[in-house]
Amino acid sequence: MALATLGIVVPSVAAFYEFVLKGRKRLGYRIQMDTTTTNVAETDAELPGALLELQNHGVPLRHASLVLLRVENNGFTYIDTHDYVALDDDRVGIRFFFPNRKVVGTVITELSNDSLRANFRDLRTSFREETDRRPAGGVIELPKVPMNRNAHYKVLAALERVAGVTGEPAPPTLEGEIKDGRIQETQSRTNTPKRVITLVGFLVLLIVAQLVVFLRGNSGAPLDCTTGHLAVYGSTAFEPIVAEAAGAYRDLCPGASFAFTMEGSGEGVAALDDRVRAHDKGEFIAFSDGRKAAGMPGLTGRPISFFLFALVANPDAGVRDLTLSQVRDIYAGKVANWAAVGGNDLPIRLITRHRGSGTRAAFKERVLGTTAEAPPTVDVCPHDSGRQPFVCEVGDTGKLLTTVAGTSGALGYGEAGAAAATEGVRTVRIDDHPPTVEAADAHLYPFWETEYAYTGGEPAARSLSASFLRFLTTQTGADILRAHGLRPCAELADPARCQPA
Repeated sequence: MALATLGIVVPSVAAFYEFVLKGRKRLGYRIQMDTTTTNVAETDAELPGALLELQNHGVPLRHASLVLLRVENNGFTYIDTHDYVALDDDRVGIRFFFPNRKVVGTVITELSNDSLRANFRDLRTSFREETDRRPAGGVIELPKVPMNRNAHYKVLAALERVAGVTGEPAPPTLEGEIKDGRIQETQSRTNTPKRVITLVGFLVLLIVAQLVVFLRGNSGAPLDCTTGHLAVYGSTAFEPIVAEAAGAYRDLCPGASFAFTMEGSGEGVAALDDRVRAHDKGEFIAFSDGRKAAGMPGLTGRPISFFLFALVANPDAGVRDLTLSQVRDIYAGKVANWAAVGGNDLPIRLITRHRGSGTRAAFKERVLGTTAEAPPTVDVCPHDSGRQPFVCEVGDTGKLLTTVAGTSGALGYGEAGAAAATEGVRTVRIDDHPPTVEAADAHLYPFWETEYAYTGGEPAARSLSASFLRFLTTQTGADILRAHGLRPCAELADPARCQPA
């Protein structure tokens, strides 16, 4: 009894200290290098010579220095774009200030997750003039980067000392705040403090003791861990996300297994409806980009996440932004050459999804509205048609993205996270708004849909279906959704936008 009480008190005290006293949200930064390029030893190697010859627009830097910064989420919870203390229309989240130095160039050198890459398209630098309170200096402006726990990125900067200043440059400082949290400078330690070793040793002994008690008194599975087999149907756009979540669930619950037949939202919901009408006793879930069709009363749906989509173009098209009116004219067949909308002189090749696709249904409802699409003009996609435009259809998101990447003048659409990770395609803004949760949540970006999970009636509370859906929206699965650029419905500024099924 005493051991069980201790097992509750110690974690409670630790949680109170971390979550209340120290704050859950913490953004850490570390200056891993700050050195002048002249502070090098004599050597026969060629590399130091190259470093001494840094230039700015062809002019050699006289007093250059290199700085390597590391920014990380070292707190206990996800940091979103709205957690940075800044105006909503300000894309800058934090700033690094370099007294008496000018920023010549910056580059992102390391990302803990490739999904962070799209955030740095708007990396900026500036220079502040001297005031009574501070010296002149360069500024690196970093965007509001959403970061999972332990995520990090590094910034390498080349700087030049301000004319007339002597001596060693002052270290950079960070400017910015995190709501309900803090920003702190972290230190790389080579030796662990004795008190930490003592605390860790005590906790290890406590955990071992609790494990022994648990194994003696209970041989069952962990809390909310269900065994069995679950068949998953539906959206090809959602397949990589739900497959990753299923893998994480299997790691927690080895007795669970999953089978995937992801051929499209419409096909998936129809397959589930067939199972329900046949009174199949197995466990099934169908994920759909948007609501199911009418005439399926046996299916029960629940909103899972806010699902973003993006227009994607082959870079040869020469466009980065289209108005909603231009998009509608293109898909109606009224515009057939990119030059008519500010792009290059190339025919427009439309790569669309097959009928029954949830992504296509979302595109028609959210973007085209009442505009009628031009019908397919070729059966094979891609198609060699010389300088002629064409329209063709493909069966899944991956095929669409690779086809757009390999077809000059092509335009298509797909899941935003997959589009950002696909080489050879360019995400196109709509009315100057990028495919972000913030823009869609603010009613500025139109191309999104609610991702629904459909089951045959309400699944039993202890079923694998119910357990997996809870895992997907409230546990590790929710982190996976965020990592792919999605957001659980409950985390939206306007949760009602995820309309009930």
